[in-house]
Amino acid sequence: MTDTTRDAFAERGYGSLPIGFGEKPGIVVVDFQVGFTDAQYPLGGAPLIERGVANTARLLDVARRCGVPVATCYTAYTGERDTPHWKVPATREFIHGAPATEIEPRIYDPGYDVAVCKTGPSIFFLTPVVPFFIKERVDTVIVTGCVTSGCIRASVIDSFQYGYRTIVPEDCVGDHEEGPHRDNLRDVERRYADISSADEVIAEIEDWRRRNKH
Repeated sequence: MTDTTRDAFAERGYGSLPIGFGEKPGIVVVDFQVGFTDAQYPLGGAPLIERGVANTARLLDVARRCGVPVATCYTAYTGERDTPHWKVPATREFIHGAPATEIEPRIYDPGYDVAVCKTGPSIFFLTPVVPFFIKERVDTVIVTGCVTSGCIRASVIDSFQYGYRTIVPEDCVGDHEEGPHRDNLRDVERRYADISSADEVIAEIEDWRRRNKH
């Protein structure tokens, strides 16, 4: 019988080394598009995603004022032929030009953010986000957006694999259910990322700005 009082991962040292912020932060905003934020769509209207949008908007207001690079993405395809084998029927609505692919206006500043279209789960897969962050000398990636158990998890793993310090503010990401949201954040925190909050990340960004004023 399994002893549920033990944390076998903690006993083996998982999650024991904090990552922390480096020299320069950048933010990725994953799939906060209308298909996930508007309740009229099959994937829209989840309370945790709405909470994520509201907190990410607060975070981005500070980040832009402090000069932090921001990359935001949406998922879209030209049609059935280039759509991957998703097991989610609603992704068929993610066709270029369709309302479901529009970036949620509460988190998007077209005059500041670099916007990219992605076709897989990770914001980094076959997009120019890494070259953009290299140019901006980013070494710390703050991951926001949805869905925690899908595209957020994939983006966190890619961020880690590209060598970035990776931070996930828990209240800036969302999922359709709280269980997968919590489970996946707990799991990536054991291996790849620090789990933080919008307020903590805002404080770190403001401190970074104070230290780097010229």
